[in-house]
Amino acid sequence: MTMRGATKTARAQKTTVGGETSGHNVSFDRELENLPPALRWREWMLRVEVVLFAAAEPVDRETLARVVGKDCSIDLLIDDLREELSSRPYELVAVAGGWQHRSRSKFAETIRAAATPTRSATETLSDGEAILLMAIAYYQPVTRGELSKIFGKEISRDTVAGLRDAGFIASGPRSPTPGAPYTYVTTKHFLSAFGLETLRDLPELEMLQDAGLLGEGGGGTEHGMFPANPADSADRLGEDLWP
Repeated sequence: MTMRGATKTARAQKTTVGGETSGHNVSFDRELENLPPALRWREWMLRVEVVLFAAAEPVDRETLARVVGKDCSIDLLIDDLREELSSRPYELVAVAGGWQHRSRSKFAETIRAAATPTRSATETLSDGEAILLMAIAYYQPVTRGELSKIFGKEISRDTVAGLRDAGFIASGPRSPTPGAPYTYVTTKHFLSAFGLETLRDLPELEMLQDAGLLGEGGGGTEHGMFPANPADSADRLGEDLWP
């Protein structure tokens, strides 16, 4: 067989599954109409569970809908899976606009005892990077210039680039201010890393103020809130925020 003939044969064997190609001869059966209702539901549960188990990142509703019937309720499936996993050391959590398999927090010590010591993405952040990321999360879309006003000192380009390279932030729309600078916004990776389903799950600003991380506002910026003492923050948090 020639190379061209082999290519044509391979293409002919591929079929479309949920808008994507598959190397199988049989179309993917989402509806499972040949199964009794109870067995059909059970198969949908297994499909959703295996997709979540195999994914490294949270899986959204649209992705899960590709493996179940068009009239299947994803929310009810998730509820049944959660009930089934209630006695297991892992659970399904809603995070970053989707769902993800995660070990239960009470087994954290067990996992640490068995695993080679590593640092999570959030643990690698310095105090300065963490508080800068927090400001971006609350004020997004926000420019580097606006962040500099919030902290009372110019924010290092390298620090912003580091947060972007780590996947916590991305470029947002251009600001309507003179020069049309790029703004920065947080990403789904940020939500996932901090265990947030949406930005609405961020702590209230008053809680951060009570913890001494943020001031009560004022100072003349359009955002109306500063770190408790911008001049002292550079010393307390280290110099990593600044050029």
